[in-house]
Amino acid sequence: MKITFHGAAGGVTGSKHLIEVNGKRILLDCGLFQGRRKESIEQNMNMPFDPKEIDVLVLSHAHIDHSGCIPALVKKGFDGPIYCTHATRDLCSIMLRDSAYIQEKDAEWLKKKLKDPEAEPLYTIEDADRAIALFRSVLYEQKIPVAPNVSVTFHDAGHILGAAEEEWEIFDEDTQQDIRLGFTGDLGRKDLPILKDPVQMRNLDALITESTYGNRLHDEIEEVENYLAETINKTVERGGKILIPAFAVERTQEIIFVLRDLTIKGKIQKLPIFVDSPLATNATEIFRLHPECFDQQLCDMMNNDQDPFSEKHNVQFTRSVDESKALNHFPGSCIIISASGMCEAGRIRHHLINTITDPRNTFMIVGFMAANTLGRKLVEGNSPVNIFGDPYEVNAEVVIFNAFSGHADQSDLIRNASHAGNLKSVFCVHGEQSQVDVLAEKIEELNNCKNAEVFKPLQGNSYTLQKNGRFQAD
Repeated sequence: MKITFHGAAGGVTGSKHLIEVNGKRILLDCGLFQGRRKESIEQNMNMPFDPKEIDVLVLSHAHIDHSGCIPALVKKGFDGPIYCTHATRDLCSIMLRDSAYIQEKDAEWLKKKLKDPEAEPLYTIEDADRAIALFRSVLYEQKIPVAPNVSVTFHDAGHILGAAEEEWEIFDEDTQQDIRLGFTGDLGRKDLPILKDPVQMRNLDALITESTYGNRLHDEIEEVENYLAETINKTVERGGKILIPAFAVERTQEIIFVLRDLTIKGKIQKLPIFVDSPLATNATEIFRLHPECFDQQLCDMMNNDQDPFSEKHNVQFTRSVDESKALNHFPGSCIIISASGMCEAGRIRHHLINTITDPRNTFMIVGFMAANTLGRKLVEGNSPVNIFGDPYEVNAEVVIFNAFSGHADQSDLIRNASHAGNLKSVFCVHGEQSQVDVLAEKIEELNNCKNAEVFKPLQGNSYTLQKNGRFQAD
């Protein structure tokens, strides 16, 4: 058995982990690389393996850095089953088509504006539809045989709707041994709104763990809600608008939930809230279809006619381009939640152009921003910033809220690893190197990992299972 890390290794995007076992090739996730445009396009266009040789794809969740290259995989010849949860399938059915639409429009723009006749989308809507047809969705806690002597069970990861941790049970025919392998996907946090808490995997021999916040602790959600209310009220006092870039799936719904709760409690006045993202609008509808993922608080609200996502509670979903443009001329204060979460695509960039230079406005950052993205440049205080090739001074107040992250922080990741069993091998992935280094050091100190090899894979690194039950770098 061999594991090769082809993405989200030494970085946070482009998740692709290839397991070769018992004559089969199983891909865990197939995400888009995001960041520097030229480098990302190159990596997304040129996969480091032959898609035709992949037998099975197992998808942890719908975020584009985990699912966004699936249509490209299918376009290049993959035709096997894609296993995921029901909610992940439903989200991908809109997210992959949306990704294809954006790429088609970007290619049109490059051809027209930059006179680049060779500009082509990574994949088309037709490719996305072909990919979605290969999805095979299953329930949480249902064991799925995916290859000879290989099965996987999905557990709730608490990260986004439908997100799964993966518990693999494998009999490796080469070494004649059983191995229990866990893959966190993106691990969520306890006690966040909307979703159930993550499930703890136990009795594992090896663990592939995300490391996004391996060197960070999140603020307490209650303290941040008070700070959020204070920030909104100050912005309203100076007649400004609040602009929030948010992932269309999960973060948008979480922010709506919190804003509704703050309004009910009287901590902020009733403000118009615009969700300006067709994808977020569609994703919110899908949320309503999956109450099996909801925590008790949201279930109670739904049962008491307090649906936080309903337009009767001052949330307005803009659908057309004209409705989106009209927000630029909205009189008075309002809250605009728009995609994409890292400010790299979609309507958020147009809203930035119209708000970022005005000191009355507030730009709220409520999620992780990968290196070299526009969102990361705003986090780091860059000014001016380039949007569509033109520089814009950042005069608006930029406020960062860490507590809204859907990723486990260092304490959550350590707790998860410490209860996973007597581990022999641990792989720290999906984190920038500074985060991975610290998390790996902390894991090495755990009692259940005293005899474990803790690896920090880089892109392209491979590890093979030995007869002693441990993995070894090739």
